[in-house]
Amino acid sequence: MDKLTLLITGVRIIDPAQGTDQTGDILVRDGVIESCGPAASADGATVIRGDGLVAAPGFIDLHTHLREPGFEDKETVASGTAAAARGGFTTLCCMPNTNPPIDSAAIVEFIKRQAEAAGPIHVYPIGTVTRGRAGKELADMAELAQAGAVGFSDDGAPVADGHLMQTALAYAADLGLPVIDHCEDPGLSRDGAIHDGWVASRLGLPGWPAAAEETMIARDIALAELTGGHAHIAHLTTAAGAELVRQAKARGIHVTAEVTPHHLTMSEEWLMGIHGPAGAVAPLGTNAYDTRAKVNPPLRTASDPALLAAALREGVIDAIATDHAPHTVLDKSVPMEEAAFGISVLETAFGSLMGLVHEGLLDLPTLVHRLTVGPASVLGERFAEYATLKAGTPADIVLFDPEATWTVNTREFASKGTNTPLDGVTLKGRVMLTMAGGQVAYDGMATTEAAK
Repeated sequence: MDKLTLLITGVRIIDPAQGTDQTGDILVRDGVIESCGPAASADGATVIRGDGLVAAPGFIDLHTHLREPGFEDKETVASGTAAAARGGFTTLCCMPNTNPPIDSAAIVEFIKRQAEAAGPIHVYPIGTVTRGRAGKELADMAELAQAGAVGFSDDGAPVADGHLMQTALAYAADLGLPVIDHCEDPGLSRDGAIHDGWVASRLGLPGWPAAAEETMIARDIALAELTGGHAHIAHLTTAAGAELVRQAKARGIHVTAEVTPHHLTMSEEWLMGIHGPAGAVAPLGTNAYDTRAKVNPPLRTASDPALLAAALREGVIDAIATDHAPHTVLDKSVPMEEAAFGISVLETAFGSLMGLVHEGLLDLPTLVHRLTVGPASVLGERFAEYATLKAGTPADIVLFDPEATWTVNTREFASKGTNTPLDGVTLKGRVMLTMAGGQVAYDGMATTEAAK
């Protein structure tokens, strides 16, 4: 698609990188933002009337599963980036649990080629920490970084060996990149299917205790302090885990953390088909054992989402990351213990997160910050230009209507993954247009017109 000369007028502009929250115009020309602020004009530009809309930098996702290569029945780079555009995401970091995994320069380069062919959404591979994600020996981290990997992770599995994690953090520090750890002690989580709480007892399922995550977070913090490396805690789920991060930051340790939309807005009750806290005497409904809500790490207690939102608001948790994990229908149409972990998130993330704003748990500029500046700061200085609407930066822009209501219909998803318990749920807050590098990647608007 060609790069447009585009003028967005009368829009609320939220750019946390510049501390901007004002009404104004945005002019895009030749793929970059030419001006952003007071009234602008451009002969022949395509005009979007921004009344009632908000313009923000395109969202950056630190944690996406695009599944390609090897699991193209679940997702491809093309379908995943199309889903991202619908959700307002212009930059994706794709996780390496593919087949083969992203443990060589050749796979990094393959994904980059697929992304270039798919469209304008930026895709950055994350390389493995260990060869084959087997947890036995380090991958060639320098080779991966040179090829374009922006971090290292064995996501879906922890780096269980403490010495390997120590060495990985030391090497990654020399490369200036984070090690992104899936924090789970396998000896504690064992065969757990869901959180080890009252719902697991009620449904007769093996539980996965929060301590399995929290003990590994504590270990990674200690190793980051020892090595000076950057430990990034993936998909943090508990208030106690957030407290460990808070204390580490207070001691000056280089640790950052992310939280997912579902851990901010759902709890273990969703596995029973109950969309909200219900108490231990809740009846078993027809939607009990909802495998669509089975995710790794699991949805936690009814009190954790609000406490995680508070940690996010305070900056203890740096970023929101989707952990978009698409699966086939067959992957989920089995008993809970056999069902795949994961939720398809990219297209519902913003709508579900706006619930936090409407409930007063986050203000809108903070939400935008944690979807833009926050993840960019985790990835490093070169990503700063993707997280701002400053003149001269790439035109990565999302327009959204914070008041628009819509009902999730997975049959209309761009993603191949329809595995979400939000199917049929009405959300308030919707992405209307996404532009990446000056190209329109998603257009849900009906109000564009050519300037006279």
